[in-house]
Amino acid sequence: MFTRAIVRKPDSNFDKGLTTGLLGKPKFDLLLKQHQAYIQTLEKLGLRVTVLDAQPNYPDAYFVEDTAVVTPEVAIITIPGAPARQGEQHSIQLELAKHRPIAHIVDPGRVDGGDVLMVGKHFFIGVSERTNPAGARQLGSILASYGYTWCEVPVGEGLHLKSSINFVGANTLVLTTPFAKLSVFENYTKIVLPEAEAYAANTLWINDTLIIPRGFPQVEKALSQRGLAIIELDVSEMAKMDGGLTCLSLRF
Repeated sequence: MFTRAIVRKPDSNFDKGLTTGLLGKPKFDLLLKQHQAYIQTLEKLGLRVTVLDAQPNYPDAYFVEDTAVVTPEVAIITIPGAPARQGEQHSIQLELAKHRPIAHIVDPGRVDGGDVLMVGKHFFIGVSERTNPAGARQLGSILASYGYTWCEVPVGEGLHLKSSINFVGANTLVLTTPFAKLSVFENYTKIVLPEAEAYAANTLWINDTLIIPRGFPQVEKALSQRGLAIIELDVSEMAKMDGGLTCLSLRF
């Protein structure tokens, strides 16, 4: 069970962040409303939410997940893969140090938390444009010292591993077709998403409730038919900046 979360306020220059820019110009007022609804949902699910101040020098800093990997035993501070985001992790460390011992990814390692999926005592670590092999090995070594197993997963498409696959409880993964074919996931029940609704793979499983992005009816129907408790949230403005539900918080 998660009891806490860390989020960060978006800054008004959030639209200067990194994005493929294919979904239109984002609206700051709407982003703030969606971000507040996200916080309220976490609180509804029983989490105590710490809201950090915006970081104007880092337009993507409200995507806090990329700055750390948090387990019950340790918080591992990353070095984000995008040079423009390196530095976001320092204030996250100050906050996480109140709750966990701290470990670090060091040069030449690069890790984005969005590439790290925890399923029980096992971690899938995506190697992507943002997480390099050196970072994956460092992270895996730290996790192994706390009794976890891990494996690397090549991220052939999508920004991060969790852009395409997430855990939804009961040994079940929701994932896109390319990832469903990988042998590392063969022992899991799979909910494979239609290509047109692949964005909805970025779901967030919190305390037996699944938060999914609004606007993906086929995915909502498939998940509801499995008896999952579902909350839909509008994250249209985060999506315009290549973000999603998992990106917006650190849960522990």
